[in-house]
Amino acid sequence: MASTTRPAPTVGFDLDMTLIDSRPGIRACYRALAARTGTYIDADLAVTRLGPPLVDELAHWFPAERVEEAAELYRAMYPAYAVAATPALPGARGAIAAVRGAGGRAVVVTAKYEPNAKLHLAHLGIEPDAVIGDLWAEQKALALREHGAAVYVGDHVGDVRGARTAGALSVAVATGPFGPGELRAAGADVVLAGLTEFPRWFSDYRSDDNAARA
Repeated sequence: MASTTRPAPTVGFDLDMTLIDSRPGIRACYRALAARTGTYIDADLAVTRLGPPLVDELAHWFPAERVEEAAELYRAMYPAYAVAATPALPGARGAIAAVRGAGGRAVVVTAKYEPNAKLHLAHLGIEPDAVIGDLWAEQKALALREHGAAVYVGDHVGDVRGARTAGALSVAVATGPFGPGELRAAGADVVLAGLTEFPRWFSDYRSDDNAARA
């Protein structure tokens, strides 16, 4: 009799406030950028609204004609100020390991500048199968579809929109700026307190999926 076990799916993960707590590093980099440019930036406020592209945040502090220049400078300064200061969130390594251990693929899809995203993951010893940067909200569906992701895990309502646009199951973690109720209201299919809950959920999801196909 043929096996009814389905191959493990590809799972996409957001980066900032999903896999890593990037607030300390980003705060330090914004403060350094403010000192370098002589422009006031409320770094404490900025790190409460992580998720959207860098230029969206910089537009609050710089005139439109200087935003791209400031973004280039920020990205260049980022490795020195942000990478070492940024820890993994609890459960991040275990979540990636759960997917790969089941024979699935784990891909990181983030709005962060891709070279800096890769620096974070390498520094923390987190090894996904692919890292795709510079995509936000619905744009993330481009990479999720390309890699055949059945699930996308993120902390932001923009991540929920990206998952739904891609036709992927939206798994939200309440480790970022939105609470469980807001994530559910945005359309998340599953809401977890954090990635420490992901391995058990993923095992149940695989079991339920295989049982439904049997």
